[in-house]
Amino acid sequence: MPVNRNALIRFRTIDNCLRNRYRTWTLEDLIEACSEALYEYEGIDKGVSRRSVQMDLQLMRSDKLGYNAPIVVVDKKYYTYEDPDYSITNIPLTDQDLGKLTEVVEILRQFKGFTHFNELNGMVQKLEDRIHTARTKQAPIIDLEKNEHLKGLEHIDVLYQAILKKKAIALSYQSFRAREASSFDFHPYFLKEFRNRWFLIGIKKASQPVLTLALDRIISVEDRIISVEDTLVPYLDNRSLDIESYFKNVIGVTVNANEAPQTVELYINAENAPYVLTKPFHHSQKLLERTSNGIIIQLEVQLNFELEREILGFGDCIKVLKPERLKRRIQEKMVNAAELYEKELRLIELESSRKKLLRTGTAILDGMYTKKELGKILSIINRAAEDPIRFRRTEDLFAIRGLLQEIPSLKPLLFNQNLCSLVKEGFGENYFLTKAIYFDKPPKSNWYVTWHQDVPINVQGKVETEGFRGWTNKSGLVGVIPPLEYLQKAFTVRIHLDDTDEKNGALRVIPKTHFGILSNEEIALIRDGSQSKCCKVLRGGVHLMKPLTLHASSKTENDKHRRVIHLEFNCLDLPNEMEWLERELL
Repeated sequence: MPVNRNALIRFRTIDNCLRNRYRTWTLEDLIEACSEALYEYEGIDKGVSRRSVQMDLQLMRSDKLGYNAPIVVVDKKYYTYEDPDYSITNIPLTDQDLGKLTEVVEILRQFKGFTHFNELNGMVQKLEDRIHTARTKQAPIIDLEKNEHLKGLEHIDVLYQAILKKKAIALSYQSFRAREASSFDFHPYFLKEFRNRWFLIGIKKASQPVLTLALDRIISVEDRIISVEDTLVPYLDNRSLDIESYFKNVIGVTVNANEAPQTVELYINAENAPYVLTKPFHHSQKLLERTSNGIIIQLEVQLNFELEREILGFGDCIKVLKPERLKRRIQEKMVNAAELYEKELRLIELESSRKKLLRTGTAILDGMYTKKELGKILSIINRAAEDPIRFRRTEDLFAIRGLLQEIPSLKPLLFNQNLCSLVKEGFGENYFLTKAIYFDKPPKSNWYVTWHQDVPINVQGKVETEGFRGWTNKSGLVGVIPPLEYLQKAFTVRIHLDDTDEKNGALRVIPKTHFGILSNEEIALIRDGSQSKCCKVLRGGVHLMKPLTLHASSKTENDKHRRVIHLEFNCLDLPNEMEWLERELL
């Protein structure tokens, strides 16, 4: 069945619409989109009839053109693809297509020997293999590097046409660091591929710097922008950016336009030297020296993210010699990487600590957090603590109650893989956080806590419930003493941000006192007649404790802080209309 060019434009437009699942498409929406596409590509301004689009949808659903498109109607109104991964561009090649491609390959073959067409060498083989596979139904001979799940490739055609026709576009874009997408006008200049990812280079405004946007972070593209005055946004021509010189001094796509390239010297061991010599890091690469156990090469490049990735990819087979800044940064990353393995919570260690906690009421697990994680946690807390209105400091103690409610950005850092494994695998998937407090005991602090059990819990809602004794303190917090089962199910995790010992107020505990709620007389009797234990915890370690375990802290005698994050967990819901004051799921 012959298909004219206008019909193909409509098919492609409908396909693009139905693949965009960020909005719903009525028949009127599809008619409008097809009319705009025909005007843009063919200058046809009379629009598209309702019947034409209905016939197009019927043809796309049928086998007449080989599409068999799974087009469905939702709520008797909205058109979409039942299979979200379907596109008419994914259908098999026809015999006519294969014939045309064969002719193209024969033409391209004639240019393979010319230096100006060196980049065609790989392309010809790829085309030949694709045609051979389609015709013979055999497995491909060439396995090309590809990412089947890479997002954003559906935007390439629209972006290419916008660059070609010098048109501004409207982008909805969300970087990995952004919490939500932002929309803005963009003037595209180039498309660039690096390591199987595509990037768009252009500017937002004439006064702003060049931006490099990853296609897989683009949510939607509109190739036509209409302002409030209903006029086209004028395209800002590229008058200064030369794509070849722009990426000349970098590996990858991260460019600092105001930064000069630096001399980078790298040592590569003998085993990996051939790989680096046959596939250079960068076109500026020079061989400086051959040694008995490796080579030294030199690059003239900007220091960027992609350069670091290339170096880190060689692991312990490479060493940065110059510059010092890059050397220290790679060294730091390697140390952090090694620490992730060193401080991995092992199941046998977890099980041993869990049994000890249940038996004695106390246990210590070292190496739960890396130096990098601790640094980020303290940095976030210190920045927040600078606000004198939200948080008040005293001479002897600084505390932040409701820590994750006050500073929610701490949650992913505190609930790292080790802590999640500790809670979920050590105690159960049904456990959740019920309290989070940060406190800093300054050097030579006079603040201390006498022997006690952590019996009260903070709640919200009504507390007139059998088995619960409640009250409200001066700060307005509602506290209750719950039935014993709630305390026996609970456990505490105290994350130590400093080394802790007797000199800076470490906790002392009396083991095996966590089986019941004790009276003041019983506490005094046990305190005087039992041997207490000092809980020394290294920085990044955690102290596990059952809430009913008798414990106390002493004054700080040295010039060190004792910064601790106190977390409490439980698995029981409170009865009636009562709720935990701070309930956070892992």
